[in-house]
Amino acid sequence: MRPYGSPKQLEQRRLQAVVLFKNGFQPVEIAKKLKVDRRSVRRWKASFIKNGRKSLKAHPATGRPPKLPAKRKPQLEHLLLKGAQTAGYSTDLWTCPRVADLIDREFHVRYHVDHIGRLLRSLGWTPQKPERMARERDEKAIKQWVRTTWPRIKKKPNS
Repeated sequence: MRPYGSPKQLEQRRLQAVVLFKNGFQPVEIAKKLKVDRRSVRRWKASFIKNGRKSLKAHPATGRPPKLPAKRKPQLEHLLLKGAQTAGYSTDLWTCPRVADLIDREFHVRYHVDHIGRLLRSLGWTPQKPERMARERDEKAIKQWVRTTWPRIKKKPNS
């Protein structure tokens, strides 16, 4: 498992361990001080002795490249902002399957629906749950009731 921190922070941690080692600290003490495993400290020490400072350099963890290139993400966000109805859906609600379908249609890139949430979070989008309302709801009648009937039946505080 990769340790927490950016590659630069990890490099700084390794170099700090070397400084502590040069100051006479034991690997167990260094491990406690840096909150790392003692075996890592010993590995860094051996690597430093064998190959010098360059062996402790940061190497970015690239991972698998994203299916949808970064330059296409603004286009996706623009399409999402237009709304789901503009994209041909019956309601204006974006769901993961709908977003996956949109990406497939527009960019010819297939995503599993379970990964769409991660993609949307990378765009700064968060899951939202629409408020449920009855189809028969009559806003005009509700306003009228609140204005006329509600004040009449509302309990008044005892003064």
